[in-house]
Amino acid sequence: MNKLICTLFASAFALALSGMPAQAAGLDDAQIAGIVVTANQVDIDAGKLAQKRSKNKEVKKFAKQMVTDHTGVNKQATALVKKLNVTPKDSDTAKELKKGGDANLATLNKLKGKEFDKAYVDNEVSYHQAVIDALDKSLIPDAKNAELKDTLVKVRPAFVAHLEHAKHLQGALK
Repeated sequence: MNKLICTLFASAFALALSGMPAQAAGLDDAQIAGIVVTANQVDIDAGKLAQKRSKNKEVKKFAKQMVTDHTGVNKQATALVKKLNVTPKDSDTAKELKKGGDANLATLNKLKGKEFDKAYVDNEVSYHQAVIDALDKSLIPDAKNAELKDTLVKVRPAFVAHLEHAKHLQGALK
């Protein structure tokens, strides 16, 4: 059941970022900035919870890396939007991401031990795949500002590395 919740959350994320009817015209740079900040914060929050709750050394190490890396991306994004004089704008997508992140935390808070670790890592696999898909299909193509687009392109390999690390960890937890 936990894998289903993780998959549903990741699917909701991917759908939210794929240009649903409310965003048929594409995302503007302020919305993209808001989505990037929200998506990173969702993963930071999950990582902080995993650092506190997991007893598995590798899961804790991965969670710490997620907190560190996603905090760094948010700092980059914040610095860039200040430089560009763009205020991250809330959007239906950002709201859905926050809602999904809160639901994931609520689910994780009910779990302990190996069940917690598995649910956290399964979500990280699904979530990072959804982020990569969103970067490729929506965020990078819709970015109008060259610096914003360049930043999104530059952080993409980190998300790919996170996905591969999460998949490796997922295999080790079986």
